[in-house]
Amino acid sequence: MEEKNQESRRSFIKKSAVASALITIPSIIPAHAFGANDRINAAVLGLNGRGKNHIEGLMAQKNVQITTFVDPDLNVAGERAKEFEKKYGQKVNIVQDMRKAFDNKDIHVVTVATPNHWHTLATIWACQAGKDVYVEKPGSHNIWEGRKMVEAAHKYDRIVQHGVQLRSSVAIREAIQLLRDGYIGKVYMARGLVFRKRPDIGNKPFEAVPAGLDYDLWTGPAPKRPFTKNIVHYNWHWHWDYGNGDVGNQGIHETDLCMWGLNVGLPTKITAMGGKFLWDDCKETPELLSSVYHYPEEKKIIQFEVRPWYTNAEDGSSVGNIFYGDKGYMVIKGYDTYETYLGDEKTPGKTRKEGGDHFKNFIDAVRAHDSSMLNAPVESAHLSSALAHLGNIAYRTGRVLTFNPESESFVNDTEADRMLSRNYRAPYIVPENV
Repeated sequence: MEEKNQESRRSFIKKSAVASALITIPSIIPAHAFGANDRINAAVLGLNGRGKNHIEGLMAQKNVQITTFVDPDLNVAGERAKEFEKKYGQKVNIVQDMRKAFDNKDIHVVTVATPNHWHTLATIWACQAGKDVYVEKPGSHNIWEGRKMVEAAHKYDRIVQHGVQLRSSVAIREAIQLLRDGYIGKVYMARGLVFRKRPDIGNKPFEAVPAGLDYDLWTGPAPKRPFTKNIVHYNWHWHWDYGNGDVGNQGIHETDLCMWGLNVGLPTKITAMGGKFLWDDCKETPELLSSVYHYPEEKKIIQFEVRPWYTNAEDGSSVGNIFYGDKGYMVIKGYDTYETYLGDEKTPGKTRKEGGDHFKNFIDAVRAHDSSMLNAPVESAHLSSALAHLGNIAYRTGRVLTFNPESESFVNDTEADRMLSRNYRAPYIVPENV
């Protein structure tokens, strides 16, 4: 029965969605027509980590007002509400269940800063409710649901921005144009770097769910485990049911830039090795991961490296990217800086450091109701997340995988195909038909 369902799913994907397709489907829910002076009301979903940045980013925009905080943990939401009132002199509504925010017709946009396993379903529900969405990286927890997110955005004619802020950096956008113009020659390779200190997190026992936390809502689409502080709040990143390891955490900025810079979609050959070498803790995802994504027909390749502790930088970059061409190479540092080095002597070339406002880009697109204005549209969210997922699947299967980018499935590999999706826990189910 499982193989039959998987085959049906692959057939549906192959018929309905090619990775690079940009299909516009007539809107079912009319778009709100904003004037330049119309206030946009926003809800922030998830307030423990990146949600704090969402609050600052939205409140910095003209005629944008956060009216609602959404978090299954009322303790976290309450603390943020106090901070919000102190900083902005305004009260904000608090709800535990995001569906209440989606039902509120006075809310126009939502930003999603929940754990990874909620990103796609929250985005789909928001699109179905007629909301525009800013969703944190990774856009998806697995490849199949990422495609569903794209389909929902198009079907309901919504603006969906992916939270990879380097896409709005003036410097990085200039760097990409230099690559397109051949400044470092024929670009054949990209290297993604994620060298972040990730300490031993121990192994905490099961315990009673803390007062104020709706653990069922927090768990959502994932399997229901006994409560432990091993996963709530931050360390869910290192457990497969909720997170995707660092290649699917910090790494999405870099997978996105690798693909953007090389001007490629998903690869046909993937391999990865790694593991846990330092800490005997409860992390399930690898501490160290080396992955390779090969594009034989295009003669291009991506190398991606995740390191967990003390390490050297590479030409000054420890979180960033390096692009290699036949005339030189380019180093991307963080979210707002590039440097170039040309020829045998590595002569310093063009360089720039300048950021951008990713939330402004989102709000501008919402006001115009024009997804073509987005610097990080929903398709890029799906593809950059999918690249990370492919590396994780290669690591978990332990072999070189062959992938079909058009059908978004593996070639003659039922074990790997099973990892394209997951079993969803009712009623938090990503629908086959969005």
